[in-house]
Amino acid sequence: MRSTRTYPAIFALTAFAAACGGGEPAEMAEEAPAPEAAVVASSPCYLSGATLAEAQARPSPLKETTFSVGGHDGTLCYGAPSANGREVMGALVPYGALWRLGANEPTTFHLTGPASIGGVALEPGSYSLYAEPGETEWTFHLSTAYERWGIPIGDDVVAAEVGTFTAPVEATDSMVETLTFRFEPWEDATMGDIVMEWENTRVKFHLHPAG
Repeated sequence: MRSTRTYPAIFALTAFAAACGGGEPAEMAEEAPAPEAAVVASSPCYLSGATLAEAQARPSPLKETTFSVGGHDGTLCYGAPSANGREVMGALVPYGALWRLGANEPTTFHLTGPASIGGVALEPGSYSLYAEPGETEWTFHLSTAYERWGIPIGDDVVAAEVGTFTAPVEATDSMVETLTFRFEPWEDATMGDIVMEWENTRVKFHLHPAG
């Protein structure tokens, strides 16, 4: 099971403003989430105060990328903002500041089996992923604190970290308007790479079976 999909809309929603980063710039501020709402059983993605249909109607809609590592399926959930004419890297997404890697709720891995992400060994479970972008290298952080709104990335989130790793920055071949994560399996189909692209930036890291 390997795909990237956007959830289908079921009914319209009055959209609220979408944020792309984990810092404080005004253009990245989002409306505070409403009280918790139940997530339908068909998706592992955590939602704060929204249904799947409402998450699809946001300016930065909920997307998921599925993957398989060592025979175990997994899902990466993220809010997908668009550039909309704005300068993204180094501006909307500041260098040297923690960023949620998307919008709305945290970008989160849901693992049904043990796996290694960027060299960090993980047990089955759910882990939020955020990063500190740099011009040539990004530092990624994995935390067990995922049932929350994406920002702020506070001391409680950092205290729940289970590991960090780095990945180099590459240039995309062309402009990527909307933030995208995809899974590129290796030939033996037991592992692969997660590739993130937005604007003119590509960053990828490896997923492989734990141990």
